[in-house]
Amino acid sequence: MADLPEDLARITAGTLRHYDERAAAFWEGTRGHDVRQNIAALLRHIEGPAPWRILDFGCGPGRDLAEFRALGHEAIGVDGSRELAALARVHSGCTVWEQDFLALQLPAAQFDGIFANASLFHVPRSELPRVLAELHAALKPRGVLFASNPRGNDEEGWQGARYGAWHSLEGWRAFLQAAGFEELEHYYRPEGLPREQQPWLASVWRRS
Repeated sequence: MADLPEDLARITAGTLRHYDERAAAFWEGTRGHDVRQNIAALLRHIEGPAPWRILDFGCGPGRDLAEFRALGHEAIGVDGSRELAALARVHSGCTVWEQDFLALQLPAAQFDGIFANASLFHVPRSELPRVLAELHAALKPRGVLFASNPRGNDEEGWQGARYGAWHSLEGWRAFLQAAGFEELEHYYRPEGLPREQQPWLASVWRRS
């Protein structure tokens, strides 16, 4: 469990160092991943006329930013890794903010949707209520948050050089509902496989 400031600083430094040192390899290893199901899940719940303003939270090297832009939306990325943020600017042509997830400085009520694909699981459970509140505040009224995380039994800790949290559906719901979100849908990935072969929990939420 991460509670002390020095623990949080160590978690942030270690996880970001991992991504900084492997940014190019991370791009090569993930650039072909098909997350169209997740992108569609976010977009189908956004209200009002398109194009929409989308924040890609934990944008990595820019794969999904480029897709949102290709679909005609105004996409902005945020990532804590300097090296990944630099790659994202090149690969997407979008604005990318370099911000530590535990020290966010997001504008209020600016986004129609937030796409947090494989990123919020890096937030320690002790800090998750605050981070979710900041994402809630960054959304426009009735804005939509998509999140995909590796599922588990509400445990957290180091996985090699990275820190992560593995949420159950019930545990994840409790965090999101406490932060002022209402659930729109959830599903498991990759689609079409038995549940034991679906390590990812995807969920969509509206700012209520």
